[in-house]
Amino acid sequence: MSRIALLGGGFSTDEDGVLDDWVLGHARASRPKVCFVPTASGDAAGYIEKFFDAFRARDCEASVLPLFRRELDDTALRDFLLAQDVVYVGGGNTANLLAVWRVHGVDRLLREAYAGGTLLCGISAGANCWAEGSHTDSYGPLTRLPDGLGLLPGSVCPHYDSEPGRRSSYRAAVTRGALPAGWAVEDGAAALFTDGRLTEAVTRTPDARLFRVRADGGTGAVEEAVPCRPLGG
Repeated sequence: MSRIALLGGGFSTDEDGVLDDWVLGHARASRPKVCFVPTASGDAAGYIEKFFDAFRARDCEASVLPLFRRELDDTALRDFLLAQDVVYVGGGNTANLLAVWRVHGVDRLLREAYAGGTLLCGISAGANCWAEGSHTDSYGPLTRLPDGLGLLPGSVCPHYDSEPGRRSSYRAAVTRGALPAGWAVEDGAAALFTDGRLTEAVTRTPDARLFRVRADGGTGAVEEAVPCRPLGG
């Protein structure tokens, strides 16, 4: 069973920790090993510290994988990643993240971890990276990035409701076939995919939604809202 979770929030944006608790609840171990991968932010020190502040208090074994000052050789890197129960990827620049991962062979190791049952998850760039393509501001203006690990069929658009231009730009990319049909995640929502299929959709706020977006076969796109289970009461 291989699983990916797309997060519209978490420790970097929310104070309640509801989505992070939801992620840990799907880990394969009762006290999971959780590795934060901050590549998309250039291994920003403040981001790493925020992760540790949030996860040290939880019943898990928290760690971080830096790549800009890499410490592990190839064998140790593989052993480390395959031992994780959860790999949690942070936000930032999706294109840069993918390039750095490929230079270090992390893309191949994450495929292996995924096949072995490690839960892969992330927010923003950390959600984009798992799909075949994504909607991104990696190059400045919002645009398509038809490049990803391809573990999740289709495309992903984060921040669907919170960043100006996201919705219209993503719909346009799907309409003209620049991106395949995919998943648009509003801030506060999250989605779990098992073996490439949506198996759970949740929300930490009453209004946050998840959409399936596809071309209508003509000159537009169709949004299908996915029912989401509220978390945290």
